Amino acid sequence: MNKKMRFSISAAFALLLLGRLVAESSAQERIQPEEYQAQAMGQGTQLGQTFNVTVHIDAYSTEEERQALIQAFEKAGSEGLFNALNKMRSKGHIAITGTLGYDISFVRSIPTPDGTKIRILTNRPIRFGEAWTDSRSMDYDLSALELDLSNQKGKSSGVLVPACQFIIDKRTKELTIENYQNPWRLVDILDRTKK
Repeated sequence: MNKKMRFSISAAFALLLLGRLVAESSAQERIQPEEYQAQAMGQGTQLGQTFNVTVHIDAYSTEEERQALIQAFEKAGSEGLFNALNKMRSKGHIAITGTLGYDISFVRSIPTPDGTKIRILTNRPIRFGEAWTDSRSMDYDLSALELDLSNQKGKSSGVLVPACQFIIDKRTKELTIENYQNPWRLVDILDRTKK
């Protein structure tokens, strides 16, 4: 059974995250930190498994940081993204039940007709045993998360891709996300930001 599954979150996700689109603003800083909680639901081989995810955002990434990621990807692909993300200051933290979680390297907020999309890209923590065995999963050293926050109660959704890499599909020539395992669907999203 092939554990690797190709999954394109969407062409829009990849393009808005790394594509050559005009940014809404040059710097997106927040005065007040934001916090979101969600329940991750397993799909495919993880069906029936769940865990809690808390996303704490202190600041949003700048247009300059987005451009740095674009240039890094153009120069060295997914490995370039990993190296560029390592150099960025933390913008917040993702906490996952049963783990120490990890820092957020890059985060954007994109207005939608129905609310806001929050997109996160960061380096995936590599455990000692994984590094020791130098398994195939080491190639999937990025994590991506998207929250689609709706103004309508109960309509928010999201996806967590804990181990992935960005590639250019040789057939379609589009930027896609290649997963090591199935993505996790995020449900029951709550905005815990103190207002």
